[in-house]
Amino acid sequence: MIRSALLAATLLAAAPAAAQEVVRHRTPGSTFPIAMAVEVPAGATTVMVSGMVPAVTDANAPRNSLAAFGDTRTQTASVLSRIEASLKSIGLSLGDVVRMQVFLVGDPGRGGRMDFDGFMAAYTEQFGTQTQPNLPARSVMQVAGLVNPGWLVEIEVTAVRR
Repeated sequence: MIRSALLAATLLAAAPAAAQEVVRHRTPGSTFPIAMAVEVPAGATTVMVSGMVPAVTDANAPRNSLAAFGDTRTQTASVLSRIEASLKSIGLSLGDVVRMQVFLVGDPGRGGRMDFDGFMAAYTEQFGTQTQPNLPARSVMQVAGLVNPGWLVEIEVTAVRR
């Protein structure tokens, strides 16, 4: 009997890591839509996606201007859409994202302060929803600028293939 239990425990420990699930820990007592921590099982493939930036939303606006790309909410929605398409092209989805780093430029219309509410409005349409409840560990920071003066948002993600 002891030998059988030991054999069963050994087989469970040797089970393929890919069969294990990613564990997303919510912050206790908080409904804020990010994970406090994310555990990735051994054997899962980590996929790092380069920083993505927004697409032009108004081709008639001056090139490389804020008007060409839109406000923070519009740019965030665009960036997340581009990330989703990139992930889909390699067989993944936003639900596979375990880590997100967000770079926001201060909005001139907000006295140079980042528009965190605008970012969150677009973010919560994609993360923590009924159809996509998986939350990444996430950092959001204000930066002095991005390569294009019209960009207010750049996001890079890490996803896991199980």
